[in-house]
Amino acid sequence: MFYIKRILGQVRRAIQDYNMIKEGDRIAVGVSGGKDSLTLLVALRRLQEFYPEKFHLEAITITMGIGEFDLTPVRELCKSIGVNYTIEETLIGKIIFEERQEKNPCSLCANMKRGALHNITKALECNKIALAHHRDDVIETLLLSTFYEGRLHTFSPVTYLDRKDIHMIRPLIYTEEKEVKAFIKEYGIKTVKSPCHIDGYTKREDIKNMLKEMTKEKRDIKSNIFGAIKRSGIDGWKE
Repeated sequence: MFYIKRILGQVRRAIQDYNMIKEGDRIAVGVSGGKDSLTLLVALRRLQEFYPEKFHLEAITITMGIGEFDLTPVRELCKSIGVNYTIEETLIGKIIFEERQEKNPCSLCANMKRGALHNITKALECNKIALAHHRDDVIETLLLSTFYEGRLHTFSPVTYLDRKDIHMIRPLIYTEEKEVKAFIKEYGIKTVKSPCHIDGYTKREDIKNMLKEMTKEKRDIKSNIFGAIKRSGIDGWKE
């Protein structure tokens, strides 16, 4: 029970710090089948039981149309916690890898998946999308943008998409990846491996490995970077 209590505390604090959830919200949780999105889904479902503002949850998976992608564990989890689950079938993977043969496909893939997620979110009459970016993702994205784009940028805790009239929220921003891994192990939650054949071979993975090596010499380096992000006020962050 340790990790669910810890993560629930972090999620609630993030939601309150950035006013992520209001009474009557209908929230679509983007579920990839991986550890992060399943942790977020379970945490929000538990939070739903006692949070003062009442909200509705929907779980959504966007498929890529490539590889083996058995979503049975996700279906079973959603059924067990009482959350409606929608699978949106797409051919995004075939378009990117077979038709366009993109050499650097991550950005285009993310944009196409976001577009599909926005559309099904509106179809389900949801006004918010919850994404499972955790604290390590926030830090890694800042470094990726700095090193490869020459700008200071990372995920915003809350983003408003005016063209779709949808708010994107990230309730796991205070949660470390190691805590997510521990929670998944503690509860025995089955995850689904991404069918993308470059998963684990990206620039983000390089940044993750670099941080891992740097942390061996200075244990609080990620805490320092995260603190700098909050103090800087960039991209909607605040102390």
